[in-house]
Amino acid sequence: MVGKICGTGSYAPALVWSNNKLAEMVDTSDEWIRERTGIARRHVISGIEDAAYMAAQAAQEALKSAGMRSKEIDLILVATMSSEGIMPCTACEVQGKIGADRATCFDMNAACTGFLYALNTAQAYLGQGIYRTAIVIGVESLSNQLNWKDRSTCILFGDGAGAVVLKAQDSGRYAQVTHSDGTRGEVLTCSSRNQIRFEENPKDQSTYMQMDGGEVFKFAVSKVPEVIRELLRQEKLSADDIDYYILHQANERIVRLAAKRLKLGMDKFPMNMEEYGNTSSASIPILLDELNKKEIFHNGDQIVISGFGGGLTYGASLMEW
Repeated sequence: MVGKICGTGSYAPALVWSNNKLAEMVDTSDEWIRERTGIARRHVISGIEDAAYMAAQAAQEALKSAGMRSKEIDLILVATMSSEGIMPCTACEVQGKIGADRATCFDMNAACTGFLYALNTAQAYLGQGIYRTAIVIGVESLSNQLNWKDRSTCILFGDGAGAVVLKAQDSGRYAQVTHSDGTRGEVLTCSSRNQIRFEENPKDQSTYMQMDGGEVFKFAVSKVPEVIRELLRQEKLSADDIDYYILHQANERIVRLAAKRLKLGMDKFPMNMEEYGNTSSASIPILLDELNKKEIFHNGDQIVISGFGGGLTYGASLMEW
């Protein structure tokens, strides 16, 4: 049994902050941010929007895309590191909001690799025949976790959610390779949930997102091509056999360097971080939904998705569309 994606959905907050907006808050400019990251805008939650709200909106859109009802879903997995509450979990909140009363629900946290890990977990449940249908969601309200006076982090991240509906099928292909390196966890941290949003002069900056950008960059450009090659060797495929590589949308330079190291053209590496910034665990499913809506994918396409993030965590998975 393999869980095939039969529907996708996404949600981005209505409030959009351009690079020029951030230039009013920290010492930066549109040109500086674009040149170093490829990011031009990011979406920021406001009003009633929070992680559970965004996740539910993405899930409902994915159900509509799949032509399924919420009561048909057996499992809801939510990947997030930035939900507003600890308990109840975001997945249970989503279940209540969409009426999926048959579903087993829980959250996962592997930072920016979270959606990949959650997708792998859902595949394990479906592959063993424990469940037949699942919704896998990546959602982040990272604007709650940022020190908006810290230029090294606040320019990078955005809020949003993406979701896929999986249905167990007898045919298809799915394979995965994942790794973690806990000895390097200090290069990307967020230690507490007691932040005050948009605090003017935070007394304890360690509770907000902290990142050694240079180390994270070196980690990503090294490990992403490495783990993709490992996956391809495992599956006895060449890099050219893959139709699309869907990478975590953290930085345009990381994606371009990964393509270069794999000796592939950029036509196989779609990107959308210009519009959303780094939405952590939401970035891959948001991009999947955009490409699906544009009818880029075709039945039988071989797709590699790869993520990297805090922990440190990283991995790659192969799926057949």
